[in-house]
Formats: sequence, structure tokens, C-alpha cells
Amino acid sequence: MKLIFRIALLSLFVFPVSVLATNGFFLHGYGSINKAMGGAGAAFPQDSMAGATNPAGLVHVGNNFIVGNSFILGLLNYETSGSSLNGNGGAFTIGPNDIDSERKWFFIPHTSINYMLDEISSIGFAMYGHGGLNTHWRGGTATFDPDGPGPAPVSTLPGTYGDGTTSSDLSQLFISINYSRKVKENFSIGIGPVIGIQAIRLEGLTNFAGLTETFNRSGGAVFPDKLTDNKREYSYGFGAKVGILWDINEKLSFGSSFQSRIYMDKYDDYEDLFANNGELDIPENMTLGIAFKPSDKLTLLFDYQKIWYSHIDQIGNKFENIQNCPAFGGADFESCLGGDNAPGFGWNDMEIYKFGMQYALNDKWTVRAGYSDTERPIDDSEILFNILSPAILEEHVTAGFTRQFTDKSDLSASFLWAPKQRITAPNTFDPSQTIQYEPEMYELELSYTRRF
Repeated sequence: MKLIFRIALLSLFVFPVSVLATNGFFLHGYGSINKAMGGAGAAFPQDSMAGATNPAGLVHVGNNFIVGNSFILGLLNYETSGSSLNGNGGAFTIGPNDIDSERKWFFIPHTSINYMLDEISSIGFAMYGHGGLNTHWRGGTATFDPDGPGPAPVSTLPGTYGDGTTSSDLSQLFISINYSRKVKENFSIGIGPVIGIQAIRLEGLTNFAGLTETFNRSGGAVFPDKLTDNKREYSYGFGAKVGILWDINEKLSFGSSFQSRIYMDKYDDYEDLFANNGELDIPENMTLGIAFKPSDKLTLLFDYQKIWYSHIDQIGNKFENIQNCPAFGGADFESCLGGDNAPGFGWNDMEIYKFGMQYALNDKWTVRAGYSDTERPIDDSEILFNILSPAILEEHVTAGFTRQFTDKSDLSASFLWAPKQRITAPNTFDPSQTIQYEPEMYELELSYTRRF
């Protein structure tokens, strides 16, 4: 137990390293076994990481602990066309630029443990990461009139948004503690708190100062100092997760889980940027899954997941809200950056369909494959702010295996390829220009399991 505690403590300090997610802020799955099957597995628990998907499954996996790490290569690029306006007439023209994000490698460790209290109940602990806003754009230019109707001429300044290097760095750590119990021999439940820890830092957004609530309420007399280029800031919050697992018969199982909204502390150092003066909560999400076993060796899986991004103002508010800010001739200060109706990233709710399979070759080797599909949560009209985020990946192709060494230990691996996804849309602040964004992602994850 001392070793497990040390691993968990180490992970707590490692997790805030930048991570890259695939379904908005969320990963496509949790643990190497689950990830190898496209993230499907709400009705098919196999190890202590199952609590991150469906806590009801923990009572079925026995005593075990896991430690692992994923290695992610994110290839991010944006390209902007030429512009006939080129910063004139109130336009904010980006480039033309063609830039690759310098932040390519990401690492996401995870650890978990499950302990059987008796034959019908268990308690589990898991720590795992999320992310979603992780880019680093160096170079390029932006052309605009820096003081609007003032005397300054249209200028071309360095950086994606004309403020030097533009970057976003959001890391998320989740700690879940779950109690699972068999209510009947074929029906179990699980419940527990989820603790969220976020860390964020953004830079290169100074030229949006004129769109903030602080600036507009002061009539331009107060320049916002909690918009960008501040230190990495942490926030903390709590939520809960519940789940059920029903073995309908020997071949068919059904699982479901729901995680509540995680209410996070507000970011004081970014209250001029995020809606509701620095609020960035974690959205509620739900998973439904079935597992079908046509034979002792083969299991087929399907999961449906929904994430309610639209319920979080900073994530779901549309960029068009900025039109109501006095900076654009509107009369609503709350529609400026930092206000209650402030523009966000404009993400829609996500519905994700996950397919997986597992086949036991023999008592030493098990192989897996999977696929998940969704629609990108970003409309074309939201592309300007979402240069900060790679969250437009739709497809995930996965595979993996487990090699059992003894009856108490094994090594699992998962592989992921998220094919290149292209979005091309007009620049919101310069309709004569288009922005093209292309992310692609690869992941390798390894994890070691020890049963006791």
C-alpha cells in the first residue's frame, strides 16, 4: 500500500503537465484496455480503471492496481488565406499565415486501485487526466487598426493575434473514489465523488482587451490586467459519478453511468477573458453501453456517450454574443469578454458512438480493436477563437493487447490514430479571409496491472 500511495502522490504532481484530449476536453477512453476498444466498456469492466467509465463495474474486477502512461503526438496546423480588407474597415486579418503548433508531445499518466471489502462490495480509487486547449503558435502576423477610430494607422504586428506568441495550456486532473456493490448477483451499482483540479495559462491575447467588460464599463479608462499572459493558475472543484451494471444473461450485459457537472473555482487571473468572470466548469456527461459475448473468447461492445458542453458558458457560448458588447455598438456589457453572456468557444454538445471488440487468443495473449465516431463540436462561425483548441477530431481508430505474465501481473498497450480533420471557414472578424485548421493525433499507452 505504501508503494501505491507513492505512485499516486507522484502522479498528482506529474498530471498538471499539458495534455491533449480528443473529444473536446475528454479522452476517448480510460486505461489501456478501454482505450484499445475505442473507449467502449461501460458494460464490460476488466480492471480498476473501469471506475473512470462506470463505477458499478469495480465490484467485478477484484483486487488490483494499475500504473500507466500515454504518449501522444499531436500534429496541429492552421493556415489563413489572403484578404482583400487586410485590416481595413475594422477587419482583424490574420496573416496570411501557415503555422505548425510547436507543442507536439503530450504525456498523460494514470493510476488506480480497487480493493474488495467483501464478496459483494469494493472501494476504488483512480487518478487520470484530461485536457483540450493546448497549442503553441509562434510566428505569423495580424493586421488591424489597433485603436479603432483613433489616430493610429492600420498596423501589421507579429503573432497570430498580433501579440507575439499565442498559446493555450489547459491541464485537468481527476481523482475519483468509488464504492461499488452487488445489489443482486447480476446487478451492481457504483457511486462516488469526483475531485477536479485544473491548471491554465494563456498568452498572446492582449489585442482583445478592447472587447472586455472591464474596458467597456470604464469607457476605455481601465485596461484589463486579467486577460492574458498571467501565471499558470489552478482551480479546484467537486462533482459525483454514479453507475449501474446489469448482466442480463451469460452473453449480454448493459451498463450506464452519469457524471455530474464539476463546479470549479473561478480563475481570478483570467476573469477578463472567461465568461462569468473567470468560470470554467467541467460539463456533465453520460454513457450507455452494451457488451455481447458470442463465445467465451470473443466480446463485442457498443457505447454511446453524450457530453453537455453547451451547459458551460465559457465552452458553449457562441462567439456572435460579442456583437452585443458596446465595443460593437451594442448595449450589453455582460456580452463583452468576462461578462455573464461573454463569447466562449461555441462548442456544441457531443454525441460519441464507440465500437469495440476483444478476443482471447490463449491464456497469455488478448487482442483488442475499436473505433469511435462523432461530429466536431465547433461550427464554422466559431473558428477564430478555436485556433486555441484542437477539439475538432471526429474519428478514432484503436487497437491493443494484453500480455499476461503470471496470474497476478500483466502488461497492456493501446494504440490510437485520430485521422486528420480539416475545417475551413471565414474569419469572423474578416469575412474576406478564410482560416483552415488541421489537427491529427497519434497515441501509445502502456499500463502495468498487479493483482493482489
